[in-house]
Amino acid sequence: MYKICLVEDEKNLNDLIKSYLERAGYEVKQYYNGTDALNHVTDKVDLWILDIMLGDEVSGYDIIKKIRESSNIPVIFTSARDQDLDKIIGLELGSDDYVTKPYSPKELVLRVNNIIKRTYLGQTQKITYDTYEIDVDKRLVKENNKELSLTTLEFDLLLMLLQNKNKSFSRSHILETVWGNNYFGSDRVVDDLVRRLRKKMPKLRLNTIYGYGYRLS
Repeated sequence: MYKICLVEDEKNLNDLIKSYLERAGYEVKQYYNGTDALNHVTDKVDLWILDIMLGDEVSGYDIIKKIRESSNIPVIFTSARDQDLDKIIGLELGSDDYVTKPYSPKELVLRVNNIIKRTYLGQTQKITYDTYEIDVDKRLVKENNKELSLTTLEFDLLLMLLQNKNKSFSRSHILETVWGNNYFGSDRVVDDLVRRLRKKMPKLRLNTIYGYGYRLS
């Protein structure tokens, strides 16, 4: 799967974008200030999302300069300032896109998808689990070359669990990640979704944590 570094000092926005990106099938590493991000510019990742104005002395411009010393990894800039000069500077420093705040998380995910496809065209994301083969790009699951029919929510849940094996998730966290922040209703729909996924993919070692949630091992 593709890994994204997200640098955004507004914690609520950072967490919101992370949840949208994870639902789209990405692994996300979060940074809430420029200093921490600057220490990881040589990490193996596939794309950076950089806020220009961060809460410490390190800006998004400083980070992309350091990234470009050793890599051509795609970079998307975000900024609350809609100024042509910011966009020009960002492009001159080697950014691939520029998004002005406030923006829709869905729009950002679409831009990420486009850049990833453009940059890594032909590289297919596939995950193997037991006898299952999961094609992340095509959102397909096969077993012995036979396609399994999963709904959108079932696939989103499966992907979240596969990307976080051996990690325990509460029902409320699953509800927020899979259904989104705008869902209002009982978290028991999570149990129903898990039941359907287990029925379609019985080899999943999907464990119930009594009174809490679920964990894939």
